[in-house]
Amino acid sequence: MAAPNRIYALNLGTQTVSLAEFQTNASGGLVLSRFEQGEILGDPAVDATRIAQSKLEIQSLAANFGLKGAKVNYAIASNVVFIRPVTLPSVGDQAQVEQIVGFEAAQNVPYPINQVVWDWQLLDDGSDGSVEVILGAIKSDLLDEINDAVESAGVRAGVIEIGPLALYNAFRYNYADADGCSLIVDIGSRTTNLIFVEPGKIFPRRLNIGGSSITTAIAKDLSLDFSDADRMKVQEGFVSLGGGYAEPDNADLARMSKIIRNQMTRLHQEIARSITFYRSEHGGAQPVRVLLAGGTASFPYMREFFQEKFAGMDVDFFNPLRNVSVSGNLDVEEIGRKAHSIGELVGLALRSSNSCPLELSLRPQSVTAAEARAAQKPFIVATGVCVLAALGGLYAYYSKAATITADELAKVEAKVGALSSKAGPIKTARAAIEDRVKESAPLLDAVSDREYWVRVIDDISSRLPAEYIWITEFIPPTAAEVEKAKPVEPPKKPGGGKAKAEADAGPVITMTINGLVLENPRKSEVFDDFIKNLEASPYVEPPKDSEKLSRPSMNNTLWADKFSFPLTLKKPISLK
Repeated sequence: MAAPNRIYALNLGTQTVSLAEFQTNASGGLVLSRFEQGEILGDPAVDATRIAQSKLEIQSLAANFGLKGAKVNYAIASNVVFIRPVTLPSVGDQAQVEQIVGFEAAQNVPYPINQVVWDWQLLDDGSDGSVEVILGAIKSDLLDEINDAVESAGVRAGVIEIGPLALYNAFRYNYADADGCSLIVDIGSRTTNLIFVEPGKIFPRRLNIGGSSITTAIAKDLSLDFSDADRMKVQEGFVSLGGGYAEPDNADLARMSKIIRNQMTRLHQEIARSITFYRSEHGGAQPVRVLLAGGTASFPYMREFFQEKFAGMDVDFFNPLRNVSVSGNLDVEEIGRKAHSIGELVGLALRSSNSCPLELSLRPQSVTAAEARAAQKPFIVATGVCVLAALGGLYAYYSKAATITADELAKVEAKVGALSSKAGPIKTARAAIEDRVKESAPLLDAVSDREYWVRVIDDISSRLPAEYIWITEFIPPTAAEVEKAKPVEPPKKPGGGKAKAEADAGPVITMTINGLVLENPRKSEVFDDFIKNLEASPYVEPPKDSEKLSRPSMNNTLWADKFSFPLTLKKPISLK
């Protein structure tokens, strides 16, 4: 089937929503003909309004493009998707392969398999006695929510791709001549995606460090709120070169550049550990080149920083437009500056114009059902024509029935006129009901606050290091501890004011975290990483007093050692 002349691609990032239009030329190549981006305000680590804000941006971009009824391929950010390569024994029967993959999916996906939408693809032919499979999965209810946000713009869902896999397809299309191992470092707002690429091999890994980590550190160090810190970072941020380079005259800018460098140093350390893991556990080769992608990679001196850290490797920005033309109606220089952040869009367009190395697609049941109905439409139309032909023979009968109905309708309308006087009281009653609904709105808001604990637990879990540590217990405070934590109402001041505000404040809640650290080469440093990660949490405050920390001793006598410490919620909880 020939590729469509116009292809629309939508990338749903955690901080940026991007939409692009591509056209196919006579030779089958891609031409970027339109591109726009929209920013999502606020901290990307706070998910409560993330999809709602994305929905507004999608609707705005779709309206600008005039996409009513068009089919759009879109990519989902990796932080809400599970991706994992799995090695399986090689079997010749395709049915057996599918059974084994289904079993492995049930074992590896961290949710009940009947609650997710998942897909898989073979990566090799199994000639060495084993086959490599890549799995992708997302919770069904979350996928439905994301797809509803996309389709609310009046478009139809096409290919639904995972962001890093779309980036991989864009790399294979544009860097077909690349030999050896390549490492794509996609630095996003909330996470950094690493994609190791070798001939016939892909290994993705997600690191929980990104642009929002930098913003949070700047906000904390310079005593700014998140929005102001993010604006300052975007407008004036750069990576400090360190050493003997002259600093800016502005002390805040100098401080910010060092904060950015510190965060990128953390990221480099995690990347270095990931390279070691990839080589030792997955038999991968040492990368010979590093390609920087994602919005956060656009900081001045970012390339120079990683070139310094990855000595001996070729470091450059990922260019997904090497084999993609850019239309003359676009600002080529502006597109060139943003090229490293639009790789997912190119990968999505390739799914509709070329055969791609990876073709996973996470399609919600609603989309599959809609496509099935569309396929049945010709048969439904034919059936309708037959029914209309049969109804033609009954026309005379129904004409007489219509006359009788008209007479009865006249009688009913006379009664309706008599009842019209009742409309006023009914309208008054309806207004009273609406007033009661408004009064109940705060109660409904209180119900929605129950999700707060889910976000707290999810945030703590996301800050666990990748290996050797896990949480075994979350112990809430006892009723006595909560009662003790209640604020004492101060003496009333004239007019209320601050005294009332302090009385309304909730208690400071402290819970206890228990867990285990597995015996490992880094010993208790794994536990230290966890405590350090918690310092950036918007929800909890780790203990500052070392005496409150029950640290793992890691004395090589046990396979694992316990730890325990209290965590204080940053947001007081109302007891009313």
